[in-house]
Order: sequence, then C-alpha cells, then structure tokens
Amino acid sequence: MFSYEEIQKYNETDIRIYRYIISYIDKIQYMTIRELAKELQVSTSTILRFCNKNNFDGYSEFKEALKKEITLQAACPPMEDLQELSDFFTRANSSAFEEKLLFAIDVLRKADLIIFIGIGSSGTLAKYGARYFSNMGHFAVGLEDALYPIDSFRWKNTVVIAFSESGETERLIEAINQFKKKKCCVLSITNSPLSTLAKLSDWNFSYNLNTKRINGGYNGTTQVPVIFVIETLAKRI
Repeated sequence: MFSYEEIQKYNETDIRIYRYIISYIDKIQYMTIRELAKELQVSTSTILRFCNKNNFDGYSEFKEALKKEITLQAACPPMEDLQELSDFFTRANSSAFEEKLLFAIDVLRKADLIIFIGIGSSGTLAKYGARYFSNMGHFAVGLEDALYPIDSFRWKNTVVIAFSESGETERLIEAINQFKKKKCCVLSITNSPLSTLAKLSDWNFSYNLNTKRINGGYNGTTQVPVIFVIETLAKRI
C-alpha cells in the first residue's frame, strides 16, 4: 500500500506518520482524522497531505484502503517482524526501487576501489559487503575502524559505502568527512533519509523500518534490507 517511490518523497513528519500507521494499523481503522492528528500531535491538514501524497483523495478513502490491507493480512497473518520485511520487499519489487539504484550502480561500475565502512554491527556488514563484492569479481575492502588514517589515502576514483542504522554515529561521520575531502564518492545505507550521514552522502538508500533497542539499548533493528541492497548492487554492476 505504501510504495518505495512514495516513501522516498516523505519528510520527517510523513515518516513519523507512516511508522505509526504500520505499527497500529488495526487501531487506525477506528480512529477519526482528529483522533489520529491528536495522537501524532499534528494538524488534520498534515494528515490530509499525507493521504494525498499516497494517492488518496481524502482520509476516508485512505481508511478504506487500510481495511482492505487488514483483510488481506488476516487471510495469512505473518509474524510482526516478517510483516515489516514483507512490506519492505513489496516496496522493493518496483521500478522505483531499480531507478533508485541507478546512480550507485553507475559510480560503482567506474570505481577503481570500493571501500565499505561501518562501526559495531554495521562494521560486520561492511566486512560482509566487501567479501560479497569480491566474490562477484569487484575489488573491495571492508573497514570496521573509523579511525583509519585517511589523511594518507592516495587512491583516486574511490567509492565509499557507509553503513549506519541511525546515521548519527559520530566517529563514522568524521571518517566520511575525511573521505569526502579526498574527493571520494560516498554512498550510504541508513534507516532514515533525514540522518546526518544520509545528508552528507552523494547517494543514500533508506529502508525506513521501526528502530528496535534491546538488552539495555543495543540495536536490534533488522539488517536484512541492508544485506539485500548490498547483494543487489553487487549483482547489478
């Protein structure tokens, strides 16, 4: 019901509304537009604009679409975590998704060196990305250390692919700023298109899933979309 193309046009408020709807889809079908606006602390006009952005004439038409979506889900209800992934892959199965990748594919094809970088869990993804690209015949290295001595970096025509769920990891952002000073093209994969890392990048892919914190604050947000995008890019170039 929410296409990838539509989500890419969302602003910060739209993303907050979208995440609320996905999380409380059963509840919203019984809410008036004023109740929803009050819950989200926005105006009814903001809700209407959100409906229009998703190609609905008004809130009533939007709620009817939600009811149909709930009926479809009830026929074969997935687990909550699977539902998020199902929604993501539905959005990814589109021409808009392929168009989104075109810039990244073009610069990666021309690159002499591809560097993957991340910290913590994202560092593990960086190592995986480099290995997968190398398996596919593309020279790549993975860095889990954001304190890499970039000042001594001399490679030309380098593409850096940065991973961060929050897009706000300070040490990673510092490293990216150093790579940009070296004229590297920066691609990033984050959860939010509004993060600092996303804004610093020449290209960003955002997967827009609910952030999950577990075990005292550790990030438990699924990284399946990140792996999917890594593998898709490697296959396309």
